[in-house]
Amino acid sequence: MADAPGFELPLLLFSGFRTLIDDLHVELARQGHPDVRPAFGFAMQAIGPRGATASELGKRLGVSKQAAGKTVDRLEQLGYAERADDPEDARRKLVRLTPRGIDSLARSAAIFETLRANWVGELGADRVRALEADLRTMTGGGFRLDVAGWFAG
Repeated sequence: MADAPGFELPLLLFSGFRTLIDDLHVELARQGHPDVRPAFGFAMQAIGPRGATASELGKRLGVSKQAAGKTVDRLEQLGYAERADDPEDARRKLVRLTPRGIDSLARSAAIFETLRANWVGELGADRVRALEADLRTMTGGGFRLDVAGWFAG
């Protein structure tokens, strides 16, 4: 079999990512989270269990403080995040996940386990583990949350 053109590799990787994310959001909607969008998932991950300021969130997402603030506004409207006083610095506001935000992340984690199991069922456990290992090798093994900022930049 001839090698595929080089441009296909990133498109295939993106297509795999998009397939997983689209399938996740169909199931999240079915489980009571119809308003969660991919960018919101990255933002909630970036907020994390300890919360974050808008500036910290912007840095983690690779967007401006203003863009992060707009995302937080929307997450607040939907009930996934809230702003609160920072107990360590009264001048700062922290963005924290609400129980609804935490629930959506927990459900996402469980759904991703199911989606991975589907890939294992289709490709086999050894091939999926090898794919994951190869991607860790080629990417340095880290995870980045700045997808929205990267695409917009």
